[in-house]
Amino acid sequence: MAGIVGAGAVATTQADAADRSISFTMVRSLAAANANCLTAATATVRVVAHGQNETMTLRAAGLPPNTGFDLFITQLPNGPFGLSWYQSDLQSGYDGTASVTVVGRFNIETFAVAPGPGAAPVVHPDKDAASNPAFAPIHTFHVGFWFNSPADAVAAGCPGAVTPFNGDHTAGVQAMSTRNFADLDGPLRQLVP
Repeated sequence: MAGIVGAGAVATTQADAADRSISFTMVRSLAAANANCLTAATATVRVVAHGQNETMTLRAAGLPPNTGFDLFITQLPNGPFGLSWYQSDLQSGYDGTASVTVVGRFNIETFAVAPGPGAAPVVHPDKDAASNPAFAPIHTFHVGFWFNSPADAVAAGCPGAVTPFNGDHTAGVQAMSTRNFADLDGPLRQLVP
């Protein structure tokens, strides 16, 4: 049984209740659309529930060849993005296609919380916070990926801004996102355990 559950999302419930899934498309990020770059880029995501976790598989095409990207789950699809959680690296091949599979929690229960402030490790001086603010649970239902380097973004015709969205906090701009969904109704919200 398949039914439309949100702008750009289709949910599929299979006979086995332990194997529910959603599929949705990603679009060029606001930065890419405004710069009219990555015009051939497409991406689809499928999330399959397995009881205690989910498997999220992202497949993209039309990307610059042999280019690194960084995949995040975010609170908001566009800047300032809110809470953002680094999931994986993503590498395009010679033909501009890329694929990655990540296991985690990718459903309506996906959230971050900080019951109180605490000391945080500083791996990258002058870039990392030394402590966190306290905050109540905040759900993160959007998916996005960034150029791993500003130079790669510029080579693709995109802006060359430096963002914190990679392991050493020197990434390029966001390439693709789920901005085709409302800010507070990202596609991961559609998968209910």
